[in-house]
Amino acid sequence: MWIYDSPPKILFFKEHINNLVKSIKAYNILRPFIKRNILKLLKKNINTKKKYNHLLRIALNKDTISISLRKRYKPKLNLNLKLVSLKRQKPEFKNLKYKKILKYLKKVDNSKVDIGLCVNKKIFESGTSNIFFIKNNKIFSPINKFYKGITYKFFKTKFKNIINKSILISSLKEYDEIILIGSGKGVASVKTIDQIEWKRKSLKFYNKFSKYYLSAINNYPIYK
Repeated sequence: MWIYDSPPKILFFKEHINNLVKSIKAYNILRPFIKRNILKLLKKNINTKKKYNHLLRIALNKDTISISLRKRYKPKLNLNLKLVSLKRQKPEFKNLKYKKILKYLKKVDNSKVDIGLCVNKKIFESGTSNIFFIKNNKIFSPINKFYKGITYKFFKTKFKNIINKSILISSLKEYDEIILIGSGKGVASVKTIDQIEWKRKSLKFYNKFSKYYLSAINNYPIYK
């Protein structure tokens, strides 16, 4: 979750917590009062007088709930996407089984580079974000086998005609824009994919996405 400003706001906080509980149920580690205990822990550790620009992570197993903060960096407009043959474990649910992804991400500046997770000649998501693909003024998204994050779901409510289809690596050159969206990056426009010599042709939809996202940032309530 992105925690920002002073007094702090946590963007899409309620949605993130509900999604966490959904994943907890799927992994069969739900305990009595788990949601209440998470909220208590956050209240104890978030300083309402501090100015934040961080990513807030809540992690838990059957025995422990933990929270952590790390600095959030805004992605650059010269973002490069590097295609790798890698898939996320149980991508339909949030989990911490992403050591292989972190191994790639630790080698690069995440404000300038992200990795595209590819399986069977298709691309599904990036190492940090969901992906939308723009062609002929239409928005495309992979069909399944990726984690549909809260920011992804937010934009699904703003753009009603998103087309779900398999995104083949061989078809990427057809797209005018590739947009990454998620808590970490917010809205980011991919400029290049060097491996296939793809280059961004427009920022039209990036600007549209950014406008909706900025409105959500500005209008979200203060965390209490």
